[in-house]
Amino acid sequence: MKTNQHHNARTATFLLAAVTLYGAQAAASAAEPLRFEVTIDRSIREKPFTGRVLVLLSEPGSQPRFGPGWFNPKPFFAVDVKSLKPGDTVVFDDRAISFPAPLSKTPAGKYAAQAVADLDPTSHEIGNHPGNGYSQPVEIEVGGSAPGVVRMVVNHVVGPQPFKETERVRLVDIESALLSRFHGRPVHMHAGIVLPEGYDKEPNRKWPVVYVIPGFGGDHTMARYMTSPQSPLPPGPIPAIIAVLDPDAPTGHDVFADSANNGPVGKALTTELIPAIEKRFRAVGKPDARFLTGHSSGGWSSLWLQVAYPDFFGGTWSTSPDPVDFRDFQRIDIYAPGENMFTDRNGKPRPLARQGDTPVLYYKPFSDMETVLGHGGQLASFEAVFSPRDSNGPDGQPMKLWNRKTGAIDPAVAKAWEKYDINLVLERNWATLGPKLKGKLHVITGGLDTFYLEGAVKLLKETLERLGSDAVVEIHPGKDHGTVMTRELRDRIGREMMAKYRRSTGQLVN
Repeated sequence: MKTNQHHNARTATFLLAAVTLYGAQAAASAAEPLRFEVTIDRSIREKPFTGRVLVLLSEPGSQPRFGPGWFNPKPFFAVDVKSLKPGDTVVFDDRAISFPAPLSKTPAGKYAAQAVADLDPTSHEIGNHPGNGYSQPVEIEVGGSAPGVVRMVVNHVVGPQPFKETERVRLVDIESALLSRFHGRPVHMHAGIVLPEGYDKEPNRKWPVVYVIPGFGGDHTMARYMTSPQSPLPPGPIPAIIAVLDPDAPTGHDVFADSANNGPVGKALTTELIPAIEKRFRAVGKPDARFLTGHSSGGWSSLWLQVAYPDFFGGTWSTSPDPVDFRDFQRIDIYAPGENMFTDRNGKPRPLARQGDTPVLYYKPFSDMETVLGHGGQLASFEAVFSPRDSNGPDGQPMKLWNRKTGAIDPAVAKAWEKYDINLVLERNWATLGPKLKGKLHVITGGLDTFYLEGAVKLLKETLERLGSDAVVEIHPGKDHGTVMTRELRDRIGREMMAKYRRSTGQLVN
């Protein structure tokens, strides 16, 4: 899940510059229903295009391509095209895939409209991913004076977003042989490196490394925030190299777990990217000097990596992790017969997020929204990691855990998810894992998590206590998904990492 529920990571964290808005609406006819006609200009693509074209709405004066937001999404629409030639028209009417309702049901009001062509679907980002095309925003008014036909030309391309290196913040970018072979195209792995103060002044000193995994929507560019006291991620300032990893994938957040759909991401991390980082920078390069942390989806990732590679890492501090026990998958027991993603046993809509005790987001509309996006949504990203590939489906998509129309959960797919159920993996393999994980597990979450994640952590805590583990599992009363991550907690995590490093290696850390 996202690192902070009060912000959309794609629109609040990563937009680094304002974009000039300009555009004009074509002639409209009050007699015609609202319809969009979109073309892709030859100036940005000369070859035919097969993929998804979207039209997004937002507030006037904005760039809708940066949406939709999770908590207040505006209407948007999609059409899949095949071999669309430059200059050919894509028509958006009630046959388009729509959220939250068909185009003709768009609520009255003033909007900015913008078209996006998903020309380079190699990231979960669509409207702001380099290589994708977009049109000028167009101001429209729905209701009253009907806008009729609105024509837009996709004639802009999202430009490169270079990583800005500084004296202490560096970029590691490697091509992964494992992932390139799996996907049949070049696939790069990235890390933003934050060097400790005094790194250059002690040329013979070797340092421990903390591997930080951002939440959904985050990536390695968050390294630039790690030197700030207001950093959204742990650890606090410590004498260690910080490596902020990039979990971005076309399917969403890859959580660094090997999967049938995303490929051998965990293996590529531990055998390709981490060795490259530790070779380039003066790292100790031993398990006792490798630590993990992350928040939200990064919290799940860091805990998974420690469990999946218990001999490779020296400890994890995982905060507000995504569901670590699928008997409480944000209040859904996916293994229970007859369980439904959209409604509970009483037929009431299932909430997905809350503010305090008040639900503010529900599974059904969130699932519907992701269907229109096409790829890269948070819920669907779980399927991309945990589900087998659907050999009978289109383009080898992940098998669906839930029916997108009814919400019914497929018990066979739920069964397949067991191999990624962290609590279940620990319980089934404790005889082997227990000794290897001694002193290495730390899980912290809020008791009022915005995305209902504390329930699964409680189950994990109960299991580990029963198994006799020395794991530290904390549930902070009253804290939500964002407020649990205080500066005090960040600093504490850093101190605990360094204390463990001292105990494990007998080295002094200043």
